[in-house]
Amino acid sequence: MSSTKATGNNNSTATNNIKEMTPEQTAEAIKNIAKRIREESAKMRETVKVIRQSGAIEDLTDAVREAAMAARDSAREINDVASDLKQRGVIKETLSAAEETSVVAREAAQTMKDTVGRKPSMAAKTEETTTATTTTPA
Repeated sequence: MSSTKATGNNNSTATNNIKEMTPEQTAEAIKNIAKRIREESAKMRETVKVIRQSGAIEDLTDAVREAAMAARDSAREINDVASDLKQRGVIKETLSAAEETSVVAREAAQTMKDTVGRKPSMAAKTEETTTATTTTPA
């Protein structure tokens, strides 16, 4: 076979090269391809044999099994803990406390907003009334 040109279009170059081949060259190319297939098949068989004999497949299988079992056990444990928390009412209490905290925080924010939004004269009068109330003898 003739070499392909570095034009970036290998398909058309290969097609042109095949067109330029004689029937004898085509037959020889097919024989070479068949020979390479047989050689690579033998290498593949030998590789699989070595991998199997080395125990690598069993090791990998064992590792995957252990990982799957660990994931299963972890999921069961998490489910058990979540069920326990639910049965004891911890989750409901936590949600309730969070909701109450949210309400109180909104109220505090509104109070602060109202205080800051007052006119300065109103704030002074309120301060005077508070001072007078606390200093008046009973």
